[in-house]
Amino acid sequence: MSATEWYAHKSVAEGVFWIQERFYESGNRANIWLLRGSHQDVVIDAGLGLRSLPEYLAAAGLLGETSGRGRNPLLAVASHVHFDHSGGLHQFPQVGVHMAEVEALASGDNYETVTWLNDTEVVREPAPGWRARGYRVKAVQPTHILQEGDVINLGDKQLRVLHMPGHSRGSICLHDRENKMLFSGDVVYDGAMIDWLPYSNIGDYVRSCERLVQLVDEEQVEQVLPGHFNTFGPKRLHQLVSSYISNAGVCHRFSARAIKSVASLALRVSNSRNTC
Repeated sequence: MSATEWYAHKSVAEGVFWIQERFYESGNRANIWLLRGSHQDVVIDAGLGLRSLPEYLAAAGLLGETSGRGRNPLLAVASHVHFDHSGGLHQFPQVGVHMAEVEALASGDNYETVTWLNDTEVVREPAPGWRARGYRVKAVQPTHILQEGDVINLGDKQLRVLHMPGHSRGSICLHDRENKMLFSGDVVYDGAMIDWLPYSNIGDYVRSCERLVQLVDEEQVEQVLPGHFNTFGPKRLHQLVSSYISNAGVCHRFSARAIKSVASLALRVSNSRNTC
């Protein structure tokens, strides 16, 4: 299957495109965002990497050009290193990730990337004979090590890095202040927020949610472009994060720890089998 068949896209704003993997039918299917700038383009998350995302972007005519310089430089940024977001990063020469997850990405740590994929989720083979049990997140040496407050300059757009741990230790949001857009990764999306994975931390998650409440209260967000599912506005963002904060009590923490233990064991067993 070609890359042009594997992906689909639509425009959601001037120079902003929403890309998905058509034949990965799962709640884990991540949104891929492309921002076209006047001097640099940025991909936020890169999906599973089963077909070439750069090839698709070029074939679909989505990449920008600077007069006299040709095609813009392209930077792929991971909102975090979980497999559904990081699997395609190896296809890009420039890769950015938060400093807390550099080692996991550089070593191809399929435990921290929580690699969990089965054949039923991939409804068309990306290549003849492909099987999920052989899938791995490939090691990538990041070229851009990100931390809180960094600014990614696209020329006519600026993305500020907000370190928002909780779902994972290196989770980030990218905030376009001028256009009041928040690319939230898996920190928040319109669904159940997951805090029971190997490097999740409920205390950190609560503090990250409190920061998001503040962004809404200060009217700095008008549109949330999340890591999964549909976009939404500030009212829904406030509801989602406020609900998480209010429910993150003792009972929730106890049950999350129990689920985390089971999930961690299952991931270790699964990844040990895949390396045999």
